[in-house]
Amino acid sequence: MSLSSFVAPWWFLLLLVVVALAAGYVVLQRIRRRRVMRFTNLELLEKVAPKREGWSRHVPATLLLVALSLLTVALAGPTAEQRVPRNRATVMLVVDTSLSMKATDVQPSRLEAAQVAAKSFAEGLTPGINLGLISFAGSATVLVAPTTDRPAVTQSIDGLKLAQSTATGDAIVAAMAAIDSFGKVVGGAEGPPPARIVLMTDGKETVGTRKAFDAAEDAKKAGIPISTISFGTEEGTVDIEGRQQPVPVDDESMKEIAQLSGGEFFKAASAEELRRVYDTLGEQIGYEKKKADASKPWLIIGTLSSVFAAALALLLGQRLP
Repeated sequence: MSLSSFVAPWWFLLLLVVVALAAGYVVLQRIRRRRVMRFTNLELLEKVAPKREGWSRHVPATLLLVALSLLTVALAGPTAEQRVPRNRATVMLVVDTSLSMKATDVQPSRLEAAQVAAKSFAEGLTPGINLGLISFAGSATVLVAPTTDRPAVTQSIDGLKLAQSTATGDAIVAAMAAIDSFGKVVGGAEGPPPARIVLMTDGKETVGTRKAFDAAEDAKKAGIPISTISFGTEEGTVDIEGRQQPVPVDDESMKEIAQLSGGEFFKAASAEELRRVYDTLGEQIGYEKKKADASKPWLIIGTLSSVFAAALALLLGQRLP
């Protein structure tokens, strides 16, 4: 713990007083011992002098000095990093609803598993997060603008419908536009809240007016990282007009989008893995580490030490130290 971890480190100057008191106590004990040694009638001394325990008589004073040291640390205002819920942030959940999401390599299907995990993610986010929802296939649709109304998001997740093609770049652009519009409304003096895009898809980009990699670079410039989730397996297939079409996941593209935007890439090949990914994202997005006051333990222990010092002093010597 460095001095930068304290709000008012100048209070540590009081430790010089504690050191001075400790030194004074030692000097006083030596003076008393010398005076005793000058008392030549040792037989009479044993009768008139109060009997004292050995080292135990120093315990009250030692406890008092410890208490003063602990209380000094408390006055200096120690701080520590604590995990606290975010009170303002914007997240756009972007879900692929292309026909490849019909694949059953993830039971019961990629789409149904994604819906369950996405709803759990939405319901588990801390209350201060504004969550929006976008679905995309051949085009991107903002189903829910950023809001703290979780039922609105989960109901829209339940209503996701499949369609042809995959316009990943357009989906990223739509998410950025929704974040920008919301930020202008709620920004205030502090500016727009921090934002992130969570993009879940299972395949390659096939159409769109904006390429996904270019959109990811734009997101980087706007300070909006994209957390990408590549969902599914290499063995996925779907039935299109009576023919089985392979729909393998495109991990490399998702990695590139995450890297270009300054976000993170996640791989999920099963419903359970997808749930864990969303749980991880919920922790990252919903909470932040902040320096908070950590003086309470020092104050409690210091106060208790003072009380014990006074009690032992009265018990052992019938006086305060």
